[in-house]
Amino acid sequence: MKNKLVTSFALAALVTALSPLAYAQNIAIVNGKAVPKARVEALTQQVTRSGRQVTPEIEKQIKDEVIAREIFMQEAKKQGLDATESFRSQLELARQAILIRELFTNYQQTHAVSDAEVKAEYDKFAAANAGKEYRASHILVEKEAEAQAILAQLKKGGKFEEIAQKSSKDPGSGAKGGDLDWAPASNYVAEFAHALTAMTKGQTSETPVKSQFGYHIIRLDDVRDAQLPTLEQVKPQVKQQLEQQKLAKFQEELRSKARVE
Repeated sequence: MKNKLVTSFALAALVTALSPLAYAQNIAIVNGKAVPKARVEALTQQVTRSGRQVTPEIEKQIKDEVIAREIFMQEAKKQGLDATESFRSQLELARQAILIRELFTNYQQTHAVSDAEVKAEYDKFAAANAGKEYRASHILVEKEAEAQAILAQLKKGGKFEEIAQKSSKDPGSGAKGGDLDWAPASNYVAEFAHALTAMTKGQTSETPVKSQFGYHIIRLDDVRDAQLPTLEQVKPQVKQQLEQQKLAKFQEELRSKARVE
């Protein structure tokens, strides 16, 4: 009897000692089953990766979500839904997606884009976009006769902005009096760009310029050196673009090496 009492007290003491540890590792007990804190941590990581800040309110929502999932999972298992073919098929698809995501994440971590690569890409961008920017306005119409009539109005003192608002078939610039804002000549179709770069500041095209969109009356309002963003301003975007390019190349390499029969 004495040994049994000693054993009982020892077990009780062990349970008491372990209980705080058990509760520290779990966030709740649902119908007698422990819900581990690791689930909350995993879901929190997902929220963080999505770019959202995990506030105390979000933390509570995550905890409530994890507990709710446990409740629903228990009921699903009680109904035997975890043994259905539909569940197993979806589970396999989910397993594949998670494993592939881990593959790509691991690749990006082990093949990180360096600052030197970012600068080299920026330098290529800067070289390709260096030069002049043009502030132009235009009036776009469908037929040459319309364009000639507008030129005649302008020569008689008609206001370019008013005619553009009334007659231009380009709704974006037409509403702004024909203003196309600042842009390099390369932003425009070849015919438009050729005419624009041949003009001087303040000049209006003497003849209509035909393009695939119709007939343009072009006015060159101003010219300046290209205003490029600094490396620091665009570094995150350039880095992300290079990461995507590297990942796409990795995926293509895997496809090309695979033997598909």
